[in-house]
Amino acid sequence: MVQKYQSPVRVYKYPFELVMAAYEKRFPTCPEIPVFLGSEILHESRSDDGAIHIIERSCKLNVDAPRLLKKIAGVEYVFFIQKNTVNWKERTLRIEAHNETFANRVVVLETCSYSVHPENEEWTCFEQSASLDIKSFFGFESTVEKIAMKQYTSNIKRGKEVIEHYLKELISQGITFIPRWTPPPACGQKDERTPAVGHDADDVPLESGARGATKEQTASSCPPAEAGSPDADKLDADYIERYLGQLTPMQESCLIRLRQWLQETHKGKIPKDEHILRFLRARDFNIDKAREMLCQSLSWRKQYQVDYILQSWRPPALLEEYYTGGWHYQDKDGRPLYILRLGQMDTKGLVKALGEESLLRHVLSINEEGQKRCEENTNVFGRPITSWTCLVDLEGLNMRHLWRPGVKALLRIIEVVEDNYPETLGRLLIVRAPRVFPVLWTLVSPFINENTRQKFLIYSGNNYQGPGGLVDYVDKDVIPDFLGGDCMCTVPEGGLVPKSLYQTEEEPENSDHIRLWTETIYHSASVLKGAPHEIVVEILEGESVITWDFDILKGDVVFSLFHSKRAPETSHKEATLPSTSAAGDNTQLIDKTWVLGVDYSRMESPLVCREGESIQGSHVTRWPGFYILQWKMHGPLPCSGTSLPRVDDVLASLQVSSHKCKLIYYYEVLASKDFRGSMSSLESCNSGFSQLSGATTSSSQSQSSSHLSR
Repeated sequence: MVQKYQSPVRVYKYPFELVMAAYEKRFPTCPEIPVFLGSEILHESRSDDGAIHIIERSCKLNVDAPRLLKKIAGVEYVFFIQKNTVNWKERTLRIEAHNETFANRVVVLETCSYSVHPENEEWTCFEQSASLDIKSFFGFESTVEKIAMKQYTSNIKRGKEVIEHYLKELISQGITFIPRWTPPPACGQKDERTPAVGHDADDVPLESGARGATKEQTASSCPPAEAGSPDADKLDADYIERYLGQLTPMQESCLIRLRQWLQETHKGKIPKDEHILRFLRARDFNIDKAREMLCQSLSWRKQYQVDYILQSWRPPALLEEYYTGGWHYQDKDGRPLYILRLGQMDTKGLVKALGEESLLRHVLSINEEGQKRCEENTNVFGRPITSWTCLVDLEGLNMRHLWRPGVKALLRIIEVVEDNYPETLGRLLIVRAPRVFPVLWTLVSPFINENTRQKFLIYSGNNYQGPGGLVDYVDKDVIPDFLGGDCMCTVPEGGLVPKSLYQTEEEPENSDHIRLWTETIYHSASVLKGAPHEIVVEILEGESVITWDFDILKGDVVFSLFHSKRAPETSHKEATLPSTSAAGDNTQLIDKTWVLGVDYSRMESPLVCREGESIQGSHVTRWPGFYILQWKMHGPLPCSGTSLPRVDDVLASLQVSSHKCKLIYYYEVLASKDFRGSMSSLESCNSGFSQLSGATTSSSQSQSSSHLSR
């Protein structure tokens, strides 16, 4: 495999001629670079006018390699051939180098260039690129590659330090200005103003009055230093350090090479440098993996118009009221701080009232806003800030938050965020984690990238208070009041979403956007008088678990579970009532000729479910076969001669004037070994919501447990 390196543009804030004088001080030997033992000029030539000067050298290097490897290779030193071509007229220097030692086994090519800064002719730019191709090396190819790359990268930044060292040395000697090359006089006399690379800087003729000038005098005509790219298509090392942070030479190279590839293949707008860098970090600077991940994300952003989400997305009023998250100043490192009161959020209600699409769009808008705030804070604080901090308060978290469809939606959102917003989370502070949190963490953590998981800090109880807690990461004056701080926090307090706002398939999400998820978790159904709604679940293994979760949106129904060895008819049957076509999904499976106790048997006692109730339950199957979940309209029980009808039954019969009930439901089948301790196991949970929930009742029968939250 060929290893490649591409440097950013490094800027010397000195004229080209002065930098060349400093560069020549590296030859024939350079104590500042221990690996460079010396050089010998093999060939030297000049053009007639003196504008072109070519020097070819043999350079002797002492590579830091294991003694055994040197003995096997039979060499103590490595020799390179270096060709320098300076063009005084154009003010450029091109350096080409290749290895002479083991040239038939290892190919090392390096190209460097010095040129004038395109925006300031008193500054000099330096670029460097190299490639390493190890064809064979006595079976030590991998070892040699690692040694060579380590040796090379360790000397890259040292090269700039050496040039700056010799620049300071020239200035200390009073040499602060060297005149530019001019064509020789027409009479053919020697031009004394032509600088010569290949001689000591002390021998370079200086313009009259220049020797002894101070650095301040010569620099006065230069504009103030700004961290910016000297070329729109290139990155400046100072710009990288100012806006992207400290990167190793190879990390800089990966960023530049991926950026160049994007410029060549994506003729339109390419991502910002900090965005590209996030994908490289997410893939440990493996440029091929990062490129694949980034290209998939760019296609996703284009397909779903994510770039315009901050302009196009307006959260519904219900989301603004019940979504318990918001931005809140910044942490001690200058990262934007996002607060999420997850324990107070009715995730189930939000999913049912708004749908996954709206929640996903809202989460995406938060991530887009976070990137925008990072850019703003980078400018405000004068240092690179490329991620934000999230403070999650779990006070109030309980089993209701482990509602399987809600957790499933959360996992899908995490997947989208991980794929398209990598390395945007700098730190996650989780406070007041309750006992149920380990269950949620066990379910969610496998879907979170390992690099992201390492950024989690979890505090239970009041451990977040005092030293070692929030004060280590967030200034005291911005800690929210609900966590014991003095800062008023505007994040909504949340609460239960009214069930009257829940949606059904008849009332789809109102969105003009392309849907990001084409599949839905929930199904809606209508239960008619004389026409129950039934679904069949085929069980192939005796020990399986059927789980269900449904909400009654209108009317009262009776829920039952049956078992049959015979496969029921799956055709849809419509009731003979008017407006059936608008009733939604209604399927009847149990044939009218079937006899209870003969053709099918009841596995659960009938459960009366009132309007507005949420029911979650599970059933451990004993036998394979076909299990039928049935919802039928509830009516008053026939009265005996000595009893009067219940008031609730009379009121229910009066309310169901349209002869139609509505519900939304979800079910799933799990293997019994996967069920115990999973999020679907609701046998011992209270379906309450923090301190805001009403009374909770439960009904446990036979092999199942069904739970109601009123």
